[in-house]
This record gives sequence, C-alpha cells and structure tokens, in this order.
Amino acid sequence: MTYTWRWAALFTRVIVGLIFGMAGLWKVFTLTPMGHAQRFFTGPYADSWIPYWMLVAAGVTVPFIELIAGWLLVFGLFRRTAATALGFVLVLVTYGHLLKEALYSPQGHIFPRTLLLIPTWVLSEEQDDLSLDYLLLRRRKNVKNA
Repeated sequence: MTYTWRWAALFTRVIVGLIFGMAGLWKVFTLTPMGHAQRFFTGPYADSWIPYWMLVAAGVTVPFIELIAGWLLVFGLFRRTAATALGFVLVLVTYGHLLKEALYSPQGHIFPRTLLLIPTWVLSEEQDDLSLDYLLLRRRKNVKNA
C-alpha cells in the first residue's frame, strides 16, 4: 500500500459520499421523497413509456439510496456495496436524461460522480486504510489469528 492510494481513496470516497449524502439529506428531509418523485419523475416523465407506479417507486427510492449510500461512503463502511448502489442511481439518472433529450451530455454531474466512484470500486480495503471497512477487516484478521 502506498500513501498515494490511501489519500486518493479517502478523498474521492469522501467527496462523492458528501455529494450524494447531502443530496439525499435534502431530498429526504426538505423536498421529501414524494416531492422528489413528483418533481423529478412523475411530472417530467408522465408522457413516457414508463408506468406511473414505476416512476413513483424510483422517485421515492432514489433519495434514500443517495442518503444511506452517500453517508456510508463518507465513513468508509460497505464501500463497494454503497458505491455500486450509487452507480445504479447514476445509470437510472443517465437513462432518464437521455429519454428526455437523446443527445444529453453527462459531463455536468453524471460523469464526475462516476469518476469519483471508480476508486471505491477498484481499490481494496487495504488500499483504503482510512475507512471503517479497513478497521473491521483488521479486527477480523486479529480475531482469526488470536
């Protein structure tokens, strides 16, 4: 493990975690999940092929995924699972934007968030040793060797 990976892992994980975690906080506690569904899903996509119930389900679920997975990343707990969940959110958002505008450019917020998630998918717990995942891994190894 080199310190280069340690800091790259920490900063990318915490930055993307804060981006999603704070968005989730706003969407759950200020906008409300149903308000999020209405503003970003059922309203804009009412004329699409997607059934209303599916729009509501996705619109209500996304804020909780962003909230929970974002803060898990900040603390480095269940890093890969949280990053994968957020990756699925980015796929959903990308599809939604492309459904409305076929030549939509993902450079604004989808591409940067994806780039920030990549180290969490790629780097191991040992390379992200400033995470709770690493501390738990070390504890398991110590218990196993004791």
